[in-house]
Amino acid sequence: MPGLDPSLIADLPSFSGLERRELETLLGYAQPLRFSEGATVFAQGDEAESFYVLLDGHIRVVRSTPEGQQVIVRYISVGELFGIAAALGRSTYPASAVAAAECVALAWPNAKWDELTARFPSLGANTYKTVGGRLQDAHTRVVEMSTEQVEQRVAHALLRLVKQTGRKTAEGVEIDFPITRQDIAEMTGATLHTVSRVLQAWEKDGIVRGGRKRVVVISPHRLLLKAEARKES
Repeated sequence: MPGLDPSLIADLPSFSGLERRELETLLGYAQPLRFSEGATVFAQGDEAESFYVLLDGHIRVVRSTPEGQQVIVRYISVGELFGIAAALGRSTYPASAVAAAECVALAWPNAKWDELTARFPSLGANTYKTVGGRLQDAHTRVVEMSTEQVEQRVAHALLRLVKQTGRKTAEGVEIDFPITRQDIAEMTGATLHTVSRVLQAWEKDGIVRGGRKRVVVISPHRLLLKAEARKES
């Protein structure tokens, strides 16, 4: 039975620096998986059995607080690693991963993490670079949560998603996966009612357009002004 094609991961940042033969060896340990929209890839607190790279779709990373509140930590896009508990020195997953759309991923056993990163040092280096970037993102969001008004937080959240997954359409820039107002509330620490009120006002002003699980940013510049709490000239 033929192995997985190295071209699946050859151009992904997490595997830069690896030769084709090394990619073939690495893929020999991988298992391809498919998840339907809404499926849980792994749950917060589960034993970390695998780490993954996303080949298609989008993953929502969700953390539950001790009070039972759901917080969306981030979205994982195509080409990104996730479930990398071993790189954090953890034996359990610190958050849950849920398919925001139908997804295809490759999974490697966490039991092989030390062996694989020793054999392919660039894999470890690229992973720790990813972890560092996510810690910086988390720091930025903590500052936003503690210093910004809800309208600013919602604007920043939408701008991040546009930058990460935006797809140009005739209407504007569409966030390229299903997203609800509840999702935006969980990203920004706001209530559903408040997020709905903000988005309705922006729709009326022609800044965004919403729909069922759909958000299109019509005017990224005006949304940026909202994020920075600046008045339109």
